[in-house]
Amino acid sequence: MHISPVLWQFLVKWLNASALFPREASTIAPYADALYFFLLLMTVVGVILVGALLFGFSVMYRKEKHPVATQIEGSTLLEATWTIIPLGIFLVVFVWGALLYFRIYNPPTNAMNIYVVGKQWMWKAEHPGGQHEINALHVPIGKPVQLTMISQDVFHSFSIPDFRVKREVIPGRYTTVWFQATEPGTYHIFCTQYCGTNHSQMIGEVTALSPEDYQKWTQESTSGMSLAQNGERLFASMGCNSCHSGSAAARGPNLAGVYGSKLQLAGGSEVLVNDAYLRDAILNPSQHVTAGYAPIMPTYQGQISEEGLIDLVEYVKTLQTNYRVQQTLTTSQSDQAAPTTPGMVKP
Repeated sequence: MHISPVLWQFLVKWLNASALFPREASTIAPYADALYFFLLLMTVVGVILVGALLFGFSVMYRKEKHPVATQIEGSTLLEATWTIIPLGIFLVVFVWGALLYFRIYNPPTNAMNIYVVGKQWMWKAEHPGGQHEINALHVPIGKPVQLTMISQDVFHSFSIPDFRVKREVIPGRYTTVWFQATEPGTYHIFCTQYCGTNHSQMIGEVTALSPEDYQKWTQESTSGMSLAQNGERLFASMGCNSCHSGSAAARGPNLAGVYGSKLQLAGGSEVLVNDAYLRDAILNPSQHVTAGYAPIMPTYQGQISEEGLIDLVEYVKTLQTNYRVQQTLTTSQSDQAAPTTPGMVKP
């Protein structure tokens, strides 16, 4: 829909000033608003047109002017007109909405990824650098940000109205959405899916910062360990490195470089190794047995938190060689074999 930029800015600013409409603070917001206003315009035009026809026909064919009813034959041209025109409008809206949908839910390849875990009644954000936030999310402006989200308990819905972002957060399954903030500021986060007693309190804030301020925030907020580093420690502590060492005699498949590849399973099917697959393979290994390996991996259902699963997934994503895996395995074996004497603590 073509509209004067001056008229568009006047309309948006007037709506914002009157608190009737959220701000446009992301790159996708103007596109979503254009479709919304088009639908609103078509609705208003339809109401006026039907109302005018109803009023006009009520006056023209009232009983005083036509005391005896007369049969009016149908018009093929008229019926075709009021069928084809609405159909054309519906098709335009369908194509427009489909293009907008794919634009919203297909993030750019250079988007930075942030994990969001929903829990009654809070939002927990985890940045790749190890920064953790509760009911808060810091992002840079001018850079695409992908949110990989999952629920720890019940269904939630993550919404940032000013960014025109809304996505269901589902237990046991990753969902994604992306945005690119355009203006520094603070924006509301809501849960728009009723999730229990304190649903209305499941709110938070997005703080959009300039790239320089965001870099400063990440340096000041780091815990000293990235998600991948936390995952490496968890990988070693749970003994995963003993089976997934990458050696020829290993009892588990080689994980180096596996992320993003096609993996052949024991049943002959192929799967794409992505975040969702890695998470499910940890929790339900018997359903994802790699071809050439025995189904000996135990399930870790209920033994690892969602945050721990995120750490493990991030670690596997960064694995390009088995050097670190074998190094941690050697260290673990050395620690177990080291002799101890009374009064001496084993290192």
